[in-house]
Amino acid sequence: MNHGHAFLRHPLAPVLAVIVAIGLFATMDALMKRASIETGVLPSLLARSALGAMVLWPAWRWRAAGQGWPGGAALRLHGLRGLVAAGMTGAYFWGIVRTPLAEAIAISFIAPLIALFLAAAMLGERLRREAVAGSLVALLGVGVITAGRLGHAAASHDAAWGIAAILVSAVLYGWNLVLQRQQAQLAGPLEIAAMQNLVVALVLLAAVPAGLVLGWDPRAMVIPAGAALPDIATAALFASASLMLLAWAYARAEAQALLPLEYTAFPWSALTGWLWFAEPVTLATLGGLTLILLGVGIGARGAPHPQLPPA
Repeated sequence: MNHGHAFLRHPLAPVLAVIVAIGLFATMDALMKRASIETGVLPSLLARSALGAMVLWPAWRWRAAGQGWPGGAALRLHGLRGLVAAGMTGAYFWGIVRTPLAEAIAISFIAPLIALFLAAAMLGERLRREAVAGSLVALLGVGVITAGRLGHAAASHDAAWGIAAILVSAVLYGWNLVLQRQQAQLAGPLEIAAMQNLVVALVLLAAVPAGLVLGWDPRAMVIPAGAALPDIATAALFASASLMLLAWAYARAEAQALLPLEYTAFPWSALTGWLWFAEPVTLATLGGLTLILLGVGIGARGAPHPQLPPA
């Protein structure tokens, strides 16, 4: 037992936790893509979030017995991040149904640069020249991937919309990164995972009336096909475990040390895309990924070391 506690206090423990979390998230993406192809994005994401909330909520309340409910600041942050996460994941899963996983994850890597611009706008931080230059290089990489996808003989109108959805998701993910560290300082991993699943499920339920106005089948919007349930249940488990691991890690290490580990998602996405969907990794994807990572590296140069409160 003492050895376990010693490992959890090791400086590399948060790094390992993030690497495992990103691997779980990347595998979850593939499961959700398969489920979304089978039964649609809305019922898949709603069922995943509802399952996660049903499993995690009682576990959180049991662990929090006698501690009361979160304060107003924590609740507002849970609500805001859950709202952002609903838009982020909805756009992303809609996009990956129409785009190879490796291309989608490569484009999403512009999120840390977007976070720099959002931090400047929301927190009043100075926007450095390196961040602007890095963003331009990364956008060039996105352009290379987009040109490679749309120039492909099998490209369709859906492919263009899929890339657009992933770009919207990347913007929201950048905002999510700004919120993630704040949230980790106010709440524990179980609380964060339970509240996010609950808020995302409630936001998606609130979207159902809009689908009714558009003439969609109400049953199909909220009840996934039976064949998709194993993938959705496994995705819910992976997503919840990943959220808790990320919350635990970001409460114990600076964001600047952990954010680069997000890029370990690419080999996982390339592997699952190839194994499950026969998606090849093209030269355009690799070239665009190189430019995006170069842009992120340029944008990170000269960044001030944030003074974070003790975890």
